[in-house]
Amino acid sequence: MFNRLDFSTESGLIKGCLKGDRAAQRHLYERYSGKFLAICMRYLKDREHAEDVMIESFMKIFEKLPQFESKGSFEGWMKRIVVTQALMKLRSSRHLMMEVNLEFESDYQGQNYELTHLEAAELMDLVKSLPVGYRTVFNLYAIEGYAHQEIAEMLGITESTSKSQLNRARTALKEKIASLQPQTKTNHG
Repeated sequence: MFNRLDFSTESGLIKGCLKGDRAAQRHLYERYSGKFLAICMRYLKDREHAEDVMIESFMKIFEKLPQFESKGSFEGWMKRIVVTQALMKLRSSRHLMMEVNLEFESDYQGQNYELTHLEAAELMDLVKSLPVGYRTVFNLYAIEGYAHQEIAEMLGITESTSKSQLNRARTALKEKIASLQPQTKTNHG
C-alpha cells in the first residue's frame, strides 16, 4: 500500500520534492512563488525578468534540494538561492554598475532616518527607483540581512564599496523622502 506524503508540513514537502513528486513540487511553488516573486521584483524592475528569475530559482531549488541539510530555515535557504539568481541576472545583463566615491563615506555614518508616516509600499517604490547598484546593496543589507562582507563576495566588490553603496542608497532615500514631505518650513531669506 502506497503511503501518501503529507505536504502540509515542511519535512513532508521536502521529502516529496526529493522523490520528484510533481504534486509536492507544485505545492512548494504555490506556497512560496508570491514571496519569491516579490524578492525578485526588488532587484529587477521588469516584471517579466523577475518572473523568469523566480522560475529559474525554483528549478535551482529543486536541483540543489539534496544539498539542504535541515540546518536553519528551509525558507531562508531557498531565499538565498532566489537572491543569488536575481544577482546573476543583474550581472549577466550588465546593469550592475557600482559607482564608488569613498571620500563621502564618513559623511553618512550614524545618521538616522525618520520614516514614520511612509507606508511600506511607498518606501519600496522609492527603493525601486534607486540606481541598480544602490538598490541591490540596500536590498541585500537592509532587507535580506546580509553583512557587508557577504555582499562584497556575492557581488564581486570590496566591503568598502558595499558600505559606500549602502550609504549612498540611504542618502538618496532620505532625499526622496524629504521631497515627499509637505513643505512646512518658512523661507529664511
